[in-house]
Amino acid sequence: MFKKIKEMFALDKTLEKKKSELKELESKISDIDKVIEEKVAPFTLAAEEKGIQLIREANLKSDDILNEAMQKASTMVETSQKGIVDLLAKQEELTFTVSKLDESKLKLTKEFTKQEKAARKLKAEVLGVRQLLEQFPEAINFSLIEPHIRNLESAISTEGVLNPVVNLNLHHMDSKALRSEMNANNKDIRNLLESYRSRYTTKANMTIYELMVIGLQAELQNILYTLSYSNLDKAIENSRTLINKYLAISAGGNANILPTVTRFLSELGPLFEMAIRIEYKYYIQKELEKEEQRKIKEIMRQEAEEKRQLEEERKKIEKEEEKYQQEINKNKEMLLTEMDTEKIAALESRLLELEAGVKNLEDQKEEIVKRANGKAGYVYVISNLGSFGDQMYKVGMTRRLNPMDRVDELGDASVPFKFDVHALVFSNDAVELEQKLHSELEKQRVNKINLRKEFFYCSVEGLQSIVQDIDPTVEFITTMAAAEYRQSQSLNDEELNIAI
Repeated sequence: MFKKIKEMFALDKTLEKKKSELKELESKISDIDKVIEEKVAPFTLAAEEKGIQLIREANLKSDDILNEAMQKASTMVETSQKGIVDLLAKQEELTFTVSKLDESKLKLTKEFTKQEKAARKLKAEVLGVRQLLEQFPEAINFSLIEPHIRNLESAISTEGVLNPVVNLNLHHMDSKALRSEMNANNKDIRNLLESYRSRYTTKANMTIYELMVIGLQAELQNILYTLSYSNLDKAIENSRTLINKYLAISAGGNANILPTVTRFLSELGPLFEMAIRIEYKYYIQKELEKEEQRKIKEIMRQEAEEKRQLEEERKKIEKEEEKYQQEINKNKEMLLTEMDTEKIAALESRLLELEAGVKNLEDQKEEIVKRANGKAGYVYVISNLGSFGDQMYKVGMTRRLNPMDRVDELGDASVPFKFDVHALVFSNDAVELEQKLHSELEKQRVNKINLRKEFFYCSVEGLQSIVQDIDPTVEFITTMAAAEYRQSQSLNDEELNIAI
């Protein structure tokens, strides 16, 4: 019995010992868990942050891809729209040309029909007279016919028999002013013809003279008919060649009439040239009209380009505005949960900066809308000493937010040197301001046909006076810096000195 009790006490001690060992193990496991947690926690946090960063980068990349795709799509749409506008303008121009050609065709058809009827009638009359003469020659009393022929001669027209048989459809006839001017010149020609006609006493010489006049007038009409905007000098040269040809023919004929013919042709030559110049005025007027149309189209093209650039600026500002707004919303959310006073103050300060930035962007957007929908812009006065000298200036207008972009564009590869800016004048109606300056400088315009070439001859002092008379507040720079030109000249001088 005692032995049993002893064994039980021994088992209790063993159990107590095991419980103590278990507690020690549990304490060690707890310590190990703490160490593991301390070691693993930084890595877990870093992994979480890395994951968040990767998600943000993916979001940003997807936004960039989306924005790039939207921008490409917008560019494609704008290009298509611009192409459609150009095609519509071309279609309108071709329609107008076809309309004019149809009118001209109708007029020529009517004239041809009229001449055809007259020719048929004349042919019938000629055949009847020929048949009468062949069958009954004795029936014609020529002594009685001669007075009637003289009466017919004076009754044909105010120009008598020297009037051209066929009058070509010349362009001066389409203008009342030019028609009046040509009639006056033709009157001078008729007076000259009549004055020299009376100097011939024999029928043979008078006949030769009249044949010569008919030939000369026919040649003049041919020269006028083939005249165009680009061949004035050639037409005048042909007129002088014509006069010289008749002089050469006369020199080989009757020597008695040569001095008279020489004087006559010498006086007739300038009148022929005057007729050519009067007809040429029509082509000048038409070219001016074409240039006016081209100028309007160029202005439309520039306006479309400037509006496109303004639209691009507006989109950029809107994207920037969106970023600002996102940051504003984020900071406002942080303010709702932030308890640290220093951080709250920093967030509020940043919010003020962001709101000021948004206000600035809104002002820029408002300015863009104002430029795109109105006439606001800059009138510029620029020069290019190395390209055009010191007496030629360009006066133009741009709606761009930065007018120097336009100046730099003009100074690209098409001219050897960059332009110098003498004045940049902002105006809410830049179109009217530009027109005022052009009006003041009109007599000094370099190209009086192509009005898109806005260059003018003037001294820098004279130009300054004109600009400041219109707007006294304009800052006008009279110095031509011409940096690239002067540096190039300096290098040329150095190379020349080295060569010497």
